[in-house]
Amino acid sequence: MKKNQFDTKLIHEGYKTSEYQGSLTPPLFHTSTYTFPTAQHGEQSFAGERDDFIYSRLGNPTVQILEERMAALEKGEVALAFGSGMAAVSATIFSLISTGDHILCSKGIYGCTYGFLEMLESKFGIEHNFCEMDTEEEIHNIIQENTKVIFIETPINPTMKVIDIEMVVEVAKKNNITVVVDNTFCSPYLQKPLTLGCDIVLHSATKYISGHGDVVAGIVVCKTKEQADRMTPIRKDIGAIMSPFDAWLLLRGLKTLAVRMDRQCENAKKVVSFLQSHPMVKDVFYPGDFKNQNYFIASKQMKKGGGVFAFTFDGTKEETQEFINHLEMIKIAVSLGDTETLVQHPATMTHAVVPKELREKMGITENMLRMSVGLEAWEDIVADLQQALLKSSSNTVC
Repeated sequence: MKKNQFDTKLIHEGYKTSEYQGSLTPPLFHTSTYTFPTAQHGEQSFAGERDDFIYSRLGNPTVQILEERMAALEKGEVALAFGSGMAAVSATIFSLISTGDHILCSKGIYGCTYGFLEMLESKFGIEHNFCEMDTEEEIHNIIQENTKVIFIETPINPTMKVIDIEMVVEVAKKNNITVVVDNTFCSPYLQKPLTLGCDIVLHSATKYISGHGDVVAGIVVCKTKEQADRMTPIRKDIGAIMSPFDAWLLLRGLKTLAVRMDRQCENAKKVVSFLQSHPMVKDVFYPGDFKNQNYFIASKQMKKGGGVFAFTFDGTKEETQEFINHLEMIKIAVSLGDTETLVQHPATMTHAVVPKELREKMGITENMLRMSVGLEAWEDIVADLQQALLKSSSNTVC
């Protein structure tokens, strides 16, 4: 029986119980190495003449099940699992560039991705520029002869700006440039960049793929086997493969991705509605809000608005921090996609490495907060925000 529906693939893709002694749950192959029946067999395996497992830094059965499942979910040909989201970002970029090349980025990226690009520029002469990516003309004007990669986040962390993937792809194809999309905020449940024309999609699997805050991991899904073949030796040589136990946890987390995200998206809409009506909140940035300037693009390429949004508090940096200090159930923590609702202050946390002037150009102000809505009852999330806003209001009046 062919498994066509996404929700079914989340649970069954890439795994046959009959191949693992009937075990309903994929086994955890917690081994570092694998034996060969003969020396000649080992020689053939190392020569690539046999598709055997050799050493778990190269591959592992549990990790392979996860990779096959993620490839199917993103509609790619090959997926590779990594020890962290940044390992996935690093290996992807390493596989696409050489000294002297240029990378064009969306105007707004994760702080550690920014730090990695800065290191590439200072050590290896690989330059990068940022672009709003609002129009084809704007992108054309910034592309250079040595531009090899267009790297975008959409929605962008933490401003939640949405980039039109199809438009970017249209420009990239005319210039023979590879398009990489960080799909962490959406997961393949809400957005499938490969079906929109991009070449490589990646995730910090720590977030929605896991969903439980107990894994640090990354995933890359390639449109073609050739792309993956360029990346595989890099993963091997920098030692960035995912551990078997983390792969096992991600397989468990994936089974509930659809139901988790449905709940988180619905909760987010209700929390956003509350914050939009509160006098101490200046702006709310949520792709699922029909008043958002990117709503049309979001509705074209995203199934729903997602479980993450940003908002600006009507106060100074110190007053903004004090407001989240008043929260009781909602936790102050970086990351997102967990069962718990989390809030963080991007200017001093996830994007602290980005120089202030550039942060402000990206739209990351000192009174901006990013919230990842969890699975709690939305009424309790709102009640916690309400009491914290009330305490902040009282302090302001005093």
